[in-house]
Amino acid sequence: MANHLSSSHGNGSQQTFSIRDIPKSNNFTLKLPPDPQYPTPGASHKEVRIKLGPRLVRDAAYTYVRPESFEKTELVGVSKAALRDLAIDPSTTETEDFKDTVAGEKIITLEDGQEPRDKDVYPWAQCYGGYQFGQWAGQLGDGRAISLFETTNPSTGVRYELQLKGAGKTPYSRFADGRAVVRSSIREFVVSEALNALGIPSTRALSLTLAPESKVRRERTEPGAIVARFAQSWLRIGTFDLPRSRGDRATIRKLAAYAGEEVFGGWDNLPAKLKSNEGQDLLEPGSGVSRDDLQGENEFQENRFTRLYREVARRNAKMVAWWQAYAFTNGVLNTDNTSIFGLSIDFGPFAFLDNFDPNYTPNHDDHMLRYSYKNQPSIIWWNLVRLGESLGELIGAGSRCDEKEFVEEGVSKDFADELVKRAETLIEQTGEEYKAVFMAEYKRLMTARLGLKQCKDSDFDTLYSELLDTLEALELDFNHFFRRLSYISTEDLDTEEKRKEAAGLFFHKDGLSGLVASESDARTRLGKWLGLWRERIIEDWPNSPESREERFQAMRAVNPKFIPRSWILDEVIERVEKKGERDVLGRVMEMALNPFQESWGGDKEEEERFCGDVPKYQRAMQCSCSS
Repeated sequence: MANHLSSSHGNGSQQTFSIRDIPKSNNFTLKLPPDPQYPTPGASHKEVRIKLGPRLVRDAAYTYVRPESFEKTELVGVSKAALRDLAIDPSTTETEDFKDTVAGEKIITLEDGQEPRDKDVYPWAQCYGGYQFGQWAGQLGDGRAISLFETTNPSTGVRYELQLKGAGKTPYSRFADGRAVVRSSIREFVVSEALNALGIPSTRALSLTLAPESKVRRERTEPGAIVARFAQSWLRIGTFDLPRSRGDRATIRKLAAYAGEEVFGGWDNLPAKLKSNEGQDLLEPGSGVSRDDLQGENEFQENRFTRLYREVARRNAKMVAWWQAYAFTNGVLNTDNTSIFGLSIDFGPFAFLDNFDPNYTPNHDDHMLRYSYKNQPSIIWWNLVRLGESLGELIGAGSRCDEKEFVEEGVSKDFADELVKRAETLIEQTGEEYKAVFMAEYKRLMTARLGLKQCKDSDFDTLYSELLDTLEALELDFNHFFRRLSYISTEDLDTEEKRKEAAGLFFHKDGLSGLVASESDARTRLGKWLGLWRERIIEDWPNSPESREERFQAMRAVNPKFIPRSWILDEVIERVEKKGERDVLGRVMEMALNPFQESWGGDKEEEERFCGDVPKYQRAMQCSCSS
């Protein structure tokens, strides 16, 4: 086995491998039920590829299915951070093994000409359903994603599942072609790594491969592409929705057990029970949430499935708090696009807010604004209630969840009322926990973004809410505001005149919109807020040059200079797809992977343009679900 010892950014020295030699496993396919029509890798491998296409699949978590090949492919992007986290040696990315694997041309777990055996690591597509825009959509599944294998980084112990998006038809493709286009693939490749670099929980992207000669039909005919992406788990709420819709109790239980034991590393890693004498078991220390933040008492005994549900809710609460704090909007929050691991997942019409507008949605098909920025916390909870319904029997069974009669025969008539009441109560209690975790995480993030050391009770209304109202009223850029604030000292704001002058730093270069207040009124309003912020900074930081520089550095470490806005991604897509440029993708990815830096050693004029004002007529862009 060939491997090397390399210096890894953020992780010190770690052992690295070629993609052929990285440790591989297939816990997902070994421990969950396969498609009955192709119960083994060999059965699928022998089948004619065209017959592995769309159909209904029952009593299964996945189908074994191999990727389809493109006629010609070109590897155009690899994430340095992804290589590090997967323990792949960067020097091996130019090998045929690497290129063919991430393009779907080679099943790296099989020797050339080898027939797979029953327990061999072999590609698969996951089976799931989902609620789309609030309506049940039936069986969905990995219609254009095929997982290749799991791999565990020996240095970190983190296991990831690597899959290809755009790798061909599966049983879950429905009426689609199983492909992805360059446009959507560039967007996902960049934003996955950008979110992770910002600290936002996200699925990841290893590489981008173009298929320039392919013809993929969307709104127009476009060239194809494949993104090699990875995550600790690709299980979604929709994974549980589908067996629930079919009354498949056995599969729900198997999925829940797999999640608790494999995805979260064992039942002991899940939250402690809510009810205890100490009252310190709700959240981890330092979370900022106490038992007093919850309403009501938990009168029912919690079992391990309830604690699994709570863990999923807590993770998603933190994820959406990061979205809100960094103004990221995921435009398609269907249940099949909601991760049980609390990850940003499946990027279609997404965007970071430009001018702060709580009603903004990047999805031009979302006419009711269901998935707008302001609705994200409530929509994620709506999705979690659907998960609670799927797990309802297991949650409501309490200590009887492992009794033979319950497992094999279901809920007896004399137990039904008690079970329903317990499930409803525990789901409602989890909702209170969700809100408490969300608010604690949101306050923590906003406190850091504003350069404060602690969050006072009055800060939420005086600073946070008033700032958002001001940004909305004056149509100011959300993320630019925080970055520019991280250069301002208290001395710059020690008079009303100075505060009004400083307010202009946050205006667009082309001035205020004609729809907002006069410039004088805008300076007065923003200056008043800056005065309140100055007072809080003085409370939290000593008055010294050293302290000022320390605060500047702390703020710039959480307030990015660069984020991949829609207009930037559109330009990159145009230059890569239409003009044949390649270097611009690497430069933008370097910025995305290091968003808090002042410069990146590339084209300085381009860097400053990408970090500057959003062009007036390219703000608040929208796109389709195929984007």
